[in-house]
Amino acid sequence: MNRLVATVIGLLALGFSPSMAAAKGAYVACDNGLRCVVAPCPSTTARDLATGRAIKGVYPDVDGLPEADRQRLRDADALYFGTRVLRGHIEDRETVIRGRTHRLPTLVVTGLDRAATAAERRHCPRR
Repeated sequence: MNRLVATVIGLLALGFSPSMAAAKGAYVACDNGLRCVVAPCPSTTARDLATGRAIKGVYPDVDGLPEADRQRLRDADALYFGTRVLRGHIEDRETVIRGRTHRLPTLVVTGLDRAATAAERRHCPRR
């Protein structure tokens, strides 16, 4: 009986873990207007479409995407204007900048979903 309870609790914990839930996230990332003299520069904001929560100072990591998808993002300035819905998750990564270690939120983009609607990109600069 105790083994069954432990197994059920373990499976529930896996199902509700932040990393599992975040892997399915949909985000619109765009420039927030901040300009910096030194790094790290929090110039990108990502909005979680499921919760509406804005995550400020995010670095979008698109290195895992195929080159064709990265080119589509560059051609449309999608990470500036927020024109695409991105699939991925947010994780904190340690980065060394000018000899100091920083923990920065990173939007790990795993795929491109669709064009963002006007309501989804309301926090983004207008074209």
